[in-house]
Amino acid sequence: MDLIINIIIGIVALLHVYFLILEMFLWDKPAGRQAFHTTPEFAAQSKTLAANQGLYNGFLAAGLIWGLFAGDAVKIFFLSCVIIAGIFGAFTVSKRIFYIQALPALIALVLLLVS
Repeated sequence: MDLIINIIIGIVALLHVYFLILEMFLWDKPAGRQAFHTTPEFAAQSKTLAANQGLYNGFLAAGLIWGLFAGDAVKIFFLSCVIIAGIFGAFTVSKRIFYIQALPALIALVLLLVS
């Protein structure tokens, strides 16, 4: 069971690395604009803000990866951070964020807590 939990946590971490890449490097490129449904004008105006957000996603990924080696307390903390960020994003930006960001982390956290 620990292996399955760690694989799911690894997937959540990889998702956040992907978010980092999208937000920091591809925000104003076609792939970033398509992923976030933004116009070229909005993407150009918000590029710095998106890069900052991408950096935070990188910190979440780093924390989750650290948790794979450091233990359950670190995993619980960073999965909780991802869940809270995903719920906040779902309420303030798009409901899709819950399913893409929070739900995988929630599944990992529940499995971790019941194992």
